[in-house]
Amino acid sequence: MKKLTLFISILATSFIGAQTVQDSITFDPQKQLNAAQRILSGNYGKAVTVGAYGELTYNQPEGNNGELDVQRLVLLFGYKFNDKTQFVTEVEFEHVEEVFIEQAFVNYAIASNMSLRGGLMLVPFGIVNEFHEPTTFNGVERPAIDNVIIPTTWREIGVGVTGRFNDISLGYQAYVFNGFKSTSFDGSGGVNGYLKGSNALRGGRQKAIQSTIDSPTLSLKFDYYGLPGLRLGLSGYFGDTQAEDDVETIDGSNIGISMLGLDARYAYQRFTARGQFVHGSLSGTEAYNNLTGKDLGSELQGWYLEAAYNLLPQEKEQRLFAFARYEEYNTHADTAGSLLQNDAYNRNDITTGLSYHVAPGVVFKADYQFRDNAVSGGDVQNRLNFGIGVWF
Repeated sequence: MKKLTLFISILATSFIGAQTVQDSITFDPQKQLNAAQRILSGNYGKAVTVGAYGELTYNQPEGNNGELDVQRLVLLFGYKFNDKTQFVTEVEFEHVEEVFIEQAFVNYAIASNMSLRGGLMLVPFGIVNEFHEPTTFNGVERPAIDNVIIPTTWREIGVGVTGRFNDISLGYQAYVFNGFKSTSFDGSGGVNGYLKGSNALRGGRQKAIQSTIDSPTLSLKFDYYGLPGLRLGLSGYFGDTQAEDDVETIDGSNIGISMLGLDARYAYQRFTARGQFVHGSLSGTEAYNNLTGKDLGSELQGWYLEAAYNLLPQEKEQRLFAFARYEEYNTHADTAGSLLQNDAYNRNDITTGLSYHVAPGVVFKADYQFRDNAVSGGDVQNRLNFGIGVWF
């Protein structure tokens, strides 16, 4: 309760301090672009477009050694075949030693308000899964909800349409994707399970690595931008998980997923704010846990509120945001059968710190995280974080 009171006090102070007008493409949520959108919209007169983003982080848990990490470096490439057809790809290096393809899709403009897309794409859910470049969010680490509930960076192979209806200020995305991988044989007659209680669906991301599919999933996202400075989002994801051949005939090898999310971003003068709520319902988890020995919950839920205020004069190019974020997230919001809810999975964090944008595309970050869970006497380490992020 003390943590929540502290957060509300910081939020109220930020509202009172907002005084001058800000007109910034970077921080206005209605004008903000992610890396792929920037490539698609910024290559007029050019066939090839190149960019990158990356972040170097330092994490210091209380009582333990700190960790330095080149957490990710992503190279961006776009090619324009003609006025209607473009290709975008992102090549990601994680922790120096791992290489992934984060996106690789073709965008074909069917009309002025509609494009057809196909390939490896980000699932449009929430804020950070699509807008995760380090200069677009506060905090060295992404919100915990966007790790254990929305498994950012969440991308799969699919096809669909995207566009906007400007007369009603509505953007839309609708895709059919392959889904999460749930089970496979372990080679000795047993069954591997990829989903579990602590981080729910995260272990089932297939990332286009020889992905298995036996039923498609549906992903929808709508963005409303009809009020100045405000962007509202509604996300949905529906379908079944994917089990490898032969395993899929076994009871409990797949589960059903229905997820809904609401998000909001706002900018006025030197003040910015954002918030998010996510609820997921998973069916068939009792049979899945009996088959795999896992502890997957039947409901997931989380939310956060964040406020930030630019401490520097509005006319300066540099920005120094002081921010605070409060979040609660529970991957055992409910359980099925005899599985008891694990209070260690019912967590809350307060993150407060600074984001110093020394130039467009370069940010220095520092924050402190107060972390807790619902276990009586539970010991969750608080953490000090520093980071450097770039995007161009």
